[in-house]
Amino acid sequence: MTNIKNSILKIVFVFLCVGILIFLTASSRSGQSDNTPVMHLMSVIPDVPSQVEFAGEIIELDRFDMYERYDRELTSFCYTHSNTLLILKRANRYFPIIAPILEKNGIPVDFIYLAAIESYLNPRAVSYAKAAGLWQLMPGTAKQFGLEVNDFVDERYNLEKSTEAACRYLKSAYDKYGSWATVAASYNAGMGRISNELDKQQELNSFDLWLNDETSRYVFRVMVMKEILSNPYRYGFAVKKKQLYQPIRTHAVIVNTAIDDLAQFAKEQGITYAQLKEFNSWLRDRKLPNKTGKEYKLLIPHKEDLYYSTRKIKVYHKNWTVD
Repeated sequence: MTNIKNSILKIVFVFLCVGILIFLTASSRSGQSDNTPVMHLMSVIPDVPSQVEFAGEIIELDRFDMYERYDRELTSFCYTHSNTLLILKRANRYFPIIAPILEKNGIPVDFIYLAAIESYLNPRAVSYAKAAGLWQLMPGTAKQFGLEVNDFVDERYNLEKSTEAACRYLKSAYDKYGSWATVAASYNAGMGRISNELDKQQELNSFDLWLNDETSRYVFRVMVMKEILSNPYRYGFAVKKKQLYQPIRTHAVIVNTAIDDLAQFAKEQGITYAQLKEFNSWLRDRKLPNKTGKEYKLLIPHKEDLYYSTRKIKVYHKNWTVD
């Protein structure tokens, strides 16, 4: 009998607690204004600046379409966290290689952000249209600007050579348009199409053109990537130094003869075949024919840089980390 009474008391107590909780919750809600958020995890809308600078050119964002196109990309990159974080981490490894090549060729360093949105800084990226490498060059464009592309060698995947080829394209486009913003638009759409639309629409500025959605968004994506990578923490990206992908030192082995077995060649260099391909992804087969005696530079990674426990931590941009 005592056990039954205790059970009844427990049930009554539970119902009493639930009733009090419901009452307090209702009272609390009745006292809230309409502006009080129900959710405590809020999405903050980043502000759009009145103007931005890209490659030495001032881009005004006051006109409604300019404002909203920039706003769309800023919102997109701020809330597609995984992609933006990967770009930030990879930038620490690849920007130190790309930036000096751009500077040497007289290309504004801001075009480093174009590479970031092209491939998300994945040197092995391939698009559905068969554009490849960090700069996402099409086979015909790559050959036009001096790269070797065949079944055994595809220099679109060579970071240094593809950057040099991209520089040649960018300089050619600037000679044609005299505007770096229009040059960036042409990188996506092609010079022929941009020139054709400027002529047909009787405009001088690519921002004033009616283009497809991808090209209309393209330059704004580049400008927004520059803004976010200039101060990631401001846009909600808190990264520690140890989380950045570190540069990996290499030394070059120059060859001017055929390599019949790249796996054996890798073993002779003290690395695995996978590591050889990782640092020389322009090698597209298991062998390297070479009937012409052309010189190729194969990169061999330093072993101590392959492990997180023995790597040296470097940060390319002081604003990228919170520690």
